[in-house]
Amino acid sequence: MESVGARLKKMRLQKGLSLEEVNKKTKIHLKILKAIEEDALVDLNPVYIKGFLKIYCQFLGLEPRDFTPDYKEPQSAAKHAPNIHGKPSSTPKLTTLKFDFWGSKIVKFFIYVLIFILLSVGLFKLGKAISLKRSSWTKKSNKLSKPLNVPAEKKAAISKTEKKETTLVTGKPVSAEVSPQKTAPVPAVVRLVIQAKDSCWVSLKVDGHVVFQNILKKGRSETWQAKDKIELSLGNAGVVDLEINGKLISNLGRRGQPLKDILITKEGLTVGR
Repeated sequence: MESVGARLKKMRLQKGLSLEEVNKKTKIHLKILKAIEEDALVDLNPVYIKGFLKIYCQFLGLEPRDFTPDYKEPQSAAKHAPNIHGKPSSTPKLTTLKFDFWGSKIVKFFIYVLIFILLSVGLFKLGKAISLKRSSWTKKSNKLSKPLNVPAEKKAAISKTEKKETTLVTGKPVSAEVSPQKTAPVPAVVRLVIQAKDSCWVSLKVDGHVVFQNILKKGRSETWQAKDKIELSLGNAGVVDLEINGKLISNLGRRGQPLKDILITKEGLTVGR
């Protein structure tokens, strides 16, 4: 005995209709039509099965009772099952598919919004941290740039010290330390110490004899002694300190300034013009 699906398929083929034509006319999904003809509607509610069979039978001009022996006009399915005029029914399966489609779109939208909010908050916090660091750096630089409040007594002491250590670059001999009250004794020999704060070319004669012509490297210190005089030339006067008979002479010239014909005797230091 032929099944319900096989009989419906046979009737459809006798009328020369394809499943696509039935789908367009009845609005029943193509998969459901195939399942009806293959008797594979096992996962669908019986109420909906009877509704689809009724539409399909009426479309083919058949009596639904001949294909569903226990067929009755369903009351509870009237709201969901398709009517005889061929309007589409809202089946649970199709509704679920529609919900899944829009649900995925909504979820993606909220995910994008959440990512945008997190990025905005992160950038805001980063900008705030950078501005705080800049303000702290500005405050530190302002503190460092403020002049120190030195008391008047200390200023006077500093000015006296600077006057003692200043050496006039002239043609006259100048003593490294000036004492108005008593004159320092004349030393027996001339003793010179050169300390290099940076590398400097040095040419030096002791009592008319060349004893050094080379670069005195940074951090080095050399000592020479003469009976009468020491003649000195410097390639960079601003990077050396001189000590003549135990007296310090600094700031002999500017950084990068060469000085020639520096004469050191028992009386003091003279720089040629």
